[in-house]
Order: sequence, then C-alpha cells, then structure tokens
Amino acid sequence: MTSDTPSAERRVSARIGAISESATLAVDAKAKALKAAGRPVIGFGAGEPDFPTPDYIVEAAVEACRNPKYHRYTPAGGLPELKTAIAAKTLRDSGYEVDASQVLVTNGGKQAIYEAFAAILDPGDEVIVPAPYWTTYPESIRLAGGVPVEVVADETTGYRVSVEQLEAARTERTKVVLFVSPSNPTGAVYSEADAEAIGRWAADKGLWVLTDEIYEHLVYGEAKFVSLPAIVPELADKCIIVNGVAKTYAMTGWRVGWIIGPKDVVKAATNLQSHATSNVSNVAQVAALAAVSGNLDAVHEMRTAFDRRRRLIVRMLNEIDGVFCPTPEGAFYAYPSVKELLGKEIRGKRPQTSVELAALILDEAEVAVVPGEAFGTPGYLRLSYALGDADLVEGVTRIQKLLGEAKA
Repeated sequence: MTSDTPSAERRVSARIGAISESATLAVDAKAKALKAAGRPVIGFGAGEPDFPTPDYIVEAAVEACRNPKYHRYTPAGGLPELKTAIAAKTLRDSGYEVDASQVLVTNGGKQAIYEAFAAILDPGDEVIVPAPYWTTYPESIRLAGGVPVEVVADETTGYRVSVEQLEAARTERTKVVLFVSPSNPTGAVYSEADAEAIGRWAADKGLWVLTDEIYEHLVYGEAKFVSLPAIVPELADKCIIVNGVAKTYAMTGWRVGWIIGPKDVVKAATNLQSHATSNVSNVAQVAALAAVSGNLDAVHEMRTAFDRRRRLIVRMLNEIDGVFCPTPEGAFYAYPSVKELLGKEIRGKRPQTSVELAALILDEAEVAVVPGEAFGTPGYLRLSYALGDADLVEGVTRIQKLLGEAKA
C-alpha cells in the first residue's frame, strides 16, 4: 500500500522549529521556579530593572482604563498622540528630527526588531551582527529570511568591533549592519568618533543600519550616547531605530516599543503589524505617552543606583582568580571572561564550557547567570546588576566562594 503521507510527518515547520528558546528568559524562569520551590536562588539572568514603574505613568494607565475611548480598536500603527510624542522625545534626547509618520508603535522591542528586519530583508540577505549579541537578534534575522553574519569582539577591545572587522565581513549579499550602543550583553558604549566612523562606512557602502537605542539613557562616567542618524545624517534614508520604554522607565511588562525609519519602510512594517497583532494595548500606549512626555527625573534616580551597582559588581568579580571583567559603560550588565576557569576542578567537577560553569554555579551556589554561548561568545557569563544591592552582594559573594575553590 502506498500513501502520500510522509513516514515521519513534520509536526512543526522547519522555520519555527529552528528557533532557539530565549536563553535569558529560560535562565530567569528556572531561577524563579527554584525560588518558588523554596530554594534561596538569586537571579542575575533577566535584564529587568528592580524598580517599580513611576507612579505618574501608572496613574495615566488607570485613567485610560476608565476611558471608553480606549476600550476599542485604535490604529494598528499606534495612537497618533503617542507617535507625535515619540517624535518629540527623539528630537529632545538625541537631536534627531523625525515626523510622526516615521514612527510605528510595537508590542515591545522584540516585535520592533523582527518587523524592522522583515520589512527590509529578502531571503539570503546578510546582516552583520557584532558579537557578543543579544540572543534575539540572530533569531529575528533568520525569521525574516536573512542570514546573520557574526563579527566577534572580546574583552581586549571592550567588546567593540572596528570598521576593519565590519568591512572584512561584508560581501555582495550584505544588506544591513546591526549597531547597538549601549550594548546588551556587554554594556559596551562606542565613542562618538567610533560610532561616526561606523555610520560613514555603512553610508559609503550603501548599507542599511538597524540601531537599537533601548539603553540610551543608561550610560555612566565619561561615556556618551549618540544616535547614528543624528551624527551621520546621510544615513537617515537607510536607517531604522528601535527603541522602547522598557529599560528607561522600568516598564518591561508593559510591552511598548517602536520603530523609527523611512516612511515607506514604516508603512510596510505597519501593514505587517496590522495582520499580526493590530494595535498595541491602548492602556499600555497611554502609559508610554506619559513616560515619553514626562521628565527624566525617575530615570536619573535609577541610573544613579545602577552606576553604584556597576562599580560594585565589577570590583567583586575582578577579585575572583581566573575572572576578568571590563567595566561596562552603559546598560546594566557585566560580562566577565571566565575562560581561565574552564577545565579546572570545582567541587569535584571540571566544567569545560561556560554553559557547564553556569549550571554548576546554579547548582552549588544557587545563583543564576547566563552563559556566553547564548550571546555567541563561549567562555563568558552575563550578570545583570538590575537587582537590589543586598541580593547583588550576596549573589556575587556566593560566586566568589565557589569559584575560589577552583584548582588545576
């Protein structure tokens, strides 16, 4: 007997089946599950401020809940008043002037990233992705039909790639270069001169740039945030900005991000969103409107706390033999190299990879960290310092004690 049915029917499409689970969310979920089971786990996994959303933002959402105007469908691309406010906020914060028609409000930064890539990539188009990279970037590129091409930087350059490295990775299939400053997972911030050099290189080569500015307000010391299309105006017609309220205003759960770009690209991404999700929750959009229209006082308070924790975690990590942690200049992550510890004996085990070392730290010290494999660079760990000071000290002290037992 013959049959048209394959002997091993594929139940999940190859395209979706190839997607990896978000490693950062997986680590955070495991840590929370262990805590729920009664274990005193401290989690450095998720990039989530430990502060509550500012009261004035919450109150705006409460009022929106009571307003029947927001109980109905609204334009798929975002509330007009929010798009106008995002354009004004962009001019205020980065000196880049855009029109509201160049803005698309999305369900968080992840949807913004995917829709941006989907709007400009055709199958086989290459995207240069500096590594270490946030785990979602390459998956979004693949979902959009593109091919991520990694360019690796390490601790010797402060995790910053050079124009020479980017040019070496460019091929006739290259269409986009990803630029992220401040960076997740490393906290690296490019100087204005280096950012401008990368922007001018991209413009000269006719490449698109997708720049993720989600950590724009979280820079420390002498570091300075710059927006590429503001300092390289000739990029504007081929530059897409991704941003959102999650990190700046402690609004990770509200799920409001946005795309800023050329009108035709934004219109195409809006069409995609109209079929995928329609409008972002109106209540969350009104909260975001209050956030981007208000002052930055609450942001400055959070940044002061993050700066204190940044210096503390770097000092404590660098006290561990075999660990080297550059000082991050932005975001709220430390990204230490642990390559010297791999293969050493720690409580009867010899972890050969940073995945195995992270598992050992969770099992033995009850501290959750994310291994560098999740970000394209084995041999490192990512620790978010967006958690309370007491937990930070206790968690790193546990790591110090455990890794201090390492022996050849």
